[in-house]
Amino acid sequence: QVRLVESGGGLVQAGGSLRLSCQASARTFSNYGVGWFRQAPGKEREFVSGRDADGIITYYADFVKGRFTFSRDNTKKTFDLQMNSLKPEDTAVYYCAAHWQRINNDPPEYWGQGTQVTVSS
Repeated sequence: QVRLVESGGGLVQAGGSLRLSCQASARTFSNYGVGWFRQAPGKEREFVSGRDADGIITYYADFVKGRFTFSRDNTKKTFDLQMNSLKPEDTAVYYCAAHWQRINNDPPEYWGQGTQVTVSS
């Protein structure tokens, strides 16, 4: 069982930055792939960024490459999403997620409660 608690998010102007953090409770956190998804009003949930348990590759959706940075700390059992150069189209509820070994393969088994990110123009 994995419990995920998000923090961060909020309201920011276009071009600004926000940092999302996710605290996990799992005995074997390092064995989980973890990442971030988002869901805008009227749209399906989509993958944003993440990393598998092996830590070899960090995945980014094309729409955030060069603007968002994913990081993970297995000792603290946390993972973050630094979001820079935010755009109004980044407005969404952001969810952290975890899945055994791989984050970008099957739908994640564990989800955080979601945090709202609003970017004003």
